[in-house]
Order: sequence, then structure tokens, then C-alpha cells
Amino acid sequence: MRAAILSLSLLPLPALAGPAALPHLATPQQLAPGGGIVIQTGTQSGLDQWVETFRPRALAAGIAPATFDAAFAGLRYNPDVIEKDRNQAEFTRTIWDYLDRAVSDLRVENGRAAIRDNRRLLDRLEATYGVPKEVVVAVWGLESSFGANRGDIPVIEALATLAYEGRRGPFFEAQLIDALRILQSGDAGLDNFTGSWAGAMGHTQFIPSSFLSFAVDFDGDGRRDIWSDDPADALASTAAYLAKSGWQAGVPWGVEVTLPDGIDYMLAGNGKSKPTADWAALGLRDATGGPLPDIGPAELLLPAGAQGAAFLITPNFRAIERYNTADAYVIAIGHLSDRLAGGGLIRAAWPRQDRALTGDERRELQTRLTAAGFDTGGVDGKIGPKTLNAVRAFQRSLGLVPDGYASPDILQRLR
Repeated sequence: MRAAILSLSLLPLPALAGPAALPHLATPQQLAPGGGIVIQTGTQSGLDQWVETFRPRALAAGIAPATFDAAFAGLRYNPDVIEKDRNQAEFTRTIWDYLDRAVSDLRVENGRAAIRDNRRLLDRLEATYGVPKEVVVAVWGLESSFGANRGDIPVIEALATLAYEGRRGPFFEAQLIDALRILQSGDAGLDNFTGSWAGAMGHTQFIPSSFLSFAVDFDGDGRRDIWSDDPADALASTAAYLAKSGWQAGVPWGVEVTLPDGIDYMLAGNGKSKPTADWAALGLRDATGGPLPDIGPAELLLPAGAQGAAFLITPNFRAIERYNTADAYVIAIGHLSDRLAGGGLIRAAWPRQDRALTGDERRELQTRLTAAGFDTGGVDGKIGPKTLNAVRAFQRSLGLVPDGYASPDILQRLR
């Protein structure tokens, strides 16, 4: 579960917990003969008709007629929202390119300034929720550049356009219902109810379902206001979200490590934790080659395979992951928080000669692996655990290092 959409628009939309998806009627996206998808162009009149069919569902969900009618008065179809949604699904970036941008020197500098400017607030948040100020500020930095880019698209406009368009209609319709609930509660008014193209809002880009579940009124003014220039409620809501997601005080998100020759790469990426002492017994050291710090139970993560950096990750990695499930995002938050606290750069080199596979290439990879007898669990373009294991099995069949890294080289070997 993720609390927010990444403001850099580099990663897929999150699948958040929230109300069950509501029934959804036909929209500009329709099934073609044989089950394919035909994308049609939406129109203002089409959106107006969709709103008429949506109104009784919203009212049945508890939205007052006056709230609904005020929110949808003068509603505009926004084709730019649809373009961003469709393009994002195919957008790919290597983890090193992503980290170069997400944890730039300028962002580190601005983050340290944000900590200085808000130290009293951040100290209170850390004391209240047990989440380090650097982690909260790292989320703030990645999501809105410390409040500079909170989004200026009307939330109702964005979500209604996306729900009507239909590619992920049930998800966005559920978010739209929750957005109406926020308006109805008085936490926001139509004059300031703005966000990103996907309906993510405020300093730390909460989507409506996450706002309803986790936002807090930290300044005590009677509203959970994540939109105003004062970031208190937004940063407190982020700290509360991480705390409720299982953040363990006094434990790092993870540490960079070095691996011994002959390490069993099947130990990485399998979701299984070992005590730090067990990893040390296997020959793992810290990034400088020194003894491992005792961080408790941890998993081994190799985000770029055997040629890139290696990390031992703790349950706090999983807490950040509930904000956004992409490994690149979680590592960026963790690494940026380390830099804000005075830590150094990631020491290991990345395989910068590689590029990321496109969406079509990821689907081709899965198709070819399956045809070769290596089960990926389906063809969806997502490199999940089953695809990772299929890549490993294929690598082992060729006598390669079985690190599960879905690189262009692996695809070429399958062709």
C-alpha cells in the first residue's frame, strides 16, 4: 500500500488501501473483439454523461447532494491528465538514474535547510511518532520538493476525468468518493482542493483514501490541512502514516553492504530475514569493508543484481514501502534521509552501461521466459518475485550468476 504518488512521475501509480472499488459503467475505454482494449478519446459531453450516472452512486455512498453538486459545478474534462496517466505506465528509468535525480546535491542542500527552518516542529514530530525527522523530510523532498510543487490541478477534475476514462476506473472512482468525503468533512474547501494529475495532494502528496485513513490535525485548528503553506499537518500525517505502518524507532531503513566471493545469490530478494549475525557469518561486511552494525533481522536486496549496490534492509524499509512500493523510491527515501543526517554517498558502482527495459521489453521477457519453460506467473510487464525467480532459473541454466537482474542482456539471450 502506498500513501502517495511520486511527484517526479517516474513510477507506476500506487495501489492503495481504501474503500472497495465501486461498480463502474462503460467509459471511453472499451473491450474490442477478442478481448483487446480500444482506447477512445474522451469528451466533455461524455464526462458530463458519466457524472450523471455517477451521482446516484456517490449519494448512495453517503455524499450529500449539496456537496456533490458544488464539487461538480462547471467540471472540466482534462485531456492532459489522461496523457500523463497513459504515458507514465510505460516510463522506465534505471535505479541509478532515478537516484541521481532523487538524491541530488541540491535536494540534500535544500533538505538540510528545511530541517533547520522547521526544527522545532520536526523535533515534536519525532518525539510524538518515533520517526526520524530526516525520513519525514526525505518524503517531503521527493513528493513536492519541500512544498514547492504541491500541484495545482483541481482534485475533483483530475479524479473524475480518470474515473470516466476507465483504464483504472474503479480505483479512481473510489478515490473520487473519498475526495468528496474530504470536502464534506470540511478539512478542505473547493478553493484550495488541488493536487497532482492523479489526485495526490499537499506537501507529501496523499491521495484521498490515505488522507482519510492517516491524516492528522497536528496544529489543533480543527482541520487536517495538508495544502496550506504551513507544513505542520502534512508532515505530521506522514510521520503518523509511517508509524502506523510499523516504523521501529532506533532502527535504520537499511545499510549498504559488501558481499563475499561465492555468495549464494538465491539469498537475495526472497523476502526472508536473517539476524545480522547470520549475515556477518556468511561474510557480509559494511560498505567500507568493516564489521556489520547490528541492525536486527534484515533481508538482502540487490536492486541492480550482482553488479550494483547491495543492501541489508530492515522492517523500516517495508514501512516506507507502504508509502510507495517501488524499491527505487524506498531506497531514495532511505538514502536521502541518510544524507540529510550527514551520511555519505552510496559507495558501490552501478552498471551504468545498462539501460532499463521498456514496458514492451518487460512483457517480451516474460513471454520468452514462459515459452522457454520458466514460469513468470503471467505477462504483465512487472518484474515481481515470480519473474525474478524465472530469470534466476534461466541464468542458472546458462551458468550465469543467478541474481535475477532483468537486464537487456538477459532479454537478448532469450531472443
